[in-house]
Amino acid sequence: MLLLRPTLPDALKIAIGWASWRSKNCAVSLQGKRPFTRLHRNYLKGLLNMSTTRRLNRIFRPDGRALIVAFDHGMIDGPAKGMEQPAITLQKIVAGGADAILTSYGTATRFAKEIAPLGLIMRVDGGGTKLGDMGQGGLFYTVDDALRLGADAVAVSAFPGAPDEAESLQRLAQVIGEAHAWGIPVMGEMVPGGFDSPAEMRTAESVAIAARVGAELGSDWMKIPYADGFEQVTAGCYVPAVILGGAKKGSERTMLEKIRAALDVGAVGVAIGRNIFQADDPQAMTAAVAALIHQDASIDEAMGILEGNR
Repeated sequence: MLLLRPTLPDALKIAIGWASWRSKNCAVSLQGKRPFTRLHRNYLKGLLNMSTTRRLNRIFRPDGRALIVAFDHGMIDGPAKGMEQPAITLQKIVAGGADAILTSYGTATRFAKEIAPLGLIMRVDGGGTKLGDMGQGGLFYTVDDALRLGADAVAVSAFPGAPDEAESLQRLAQVIGEAHAWGIPVMGEMVPGGFDSPAEMRTAESVAIAARVGAELGSDWMKIPYADGFEQVTAGCYVPAVILGGAKKGSERTMLEKIRAALDVGAVGVAIGRNIFQADDPQAMTAAVAALIHQDASIDEAMGILEGNR
């Protein structure tokens, strides 16, 4: 019987079923045990662990840190500033020393050549656009889609404390279960109260709760807001965390100071978008942030990189 394109879970069932059949029909029993089944399952587990490690190594450098550029805003904002000509911006990001990119299925497909040097994190969820109700969210793609695209990880947002808290957490948990079955890491974007949440939802205590919830659900690492007292967040979360950037506001120095402060208390990098691709010089800004993350540069040294390219 010819099986055409089995789903990924079915494929795993086929592999395990074959191993079980072989152990029953071909393997010699050893003191009542069936070593083929045990060995094959351990082998499959080893493959998944190896797969996860390989993918994470495409995103995080040997120092355990990562500069992830968030480039998925077009799913909501359309051709926002800095995204009008993706190929040009992506080339500058790569040249500046980014490690990975968080982006949409469409961008990853159309600009595969430009993002090839980067680790690829595909967003599998989404919501309404700025033309409609941006508060409505759901899963747009599957882990299967991400695998076919060659993604190194997938990203899903969740909003502890928001009206749709339970639904968003369920989506994250569902994707984590499906992704981990195939060794695909998951970045949980944990935003307390949602993207337009009031100030009381952006305290270190709120962010710490959101981050820990993401860890408990099984996220491999977290993308979370920065808050004063960020050490409370990293102390209470047992998986790595990178900080998000949010809307471009304030001075470049202020943004770099926030990154430096987060790194100094345990953050392992950033997942920043508009503050990089909307900068006057995206390549120089990427290089400045990379210096903070991977060279432990000071604020003055990072500013020197920016000013030296003007």
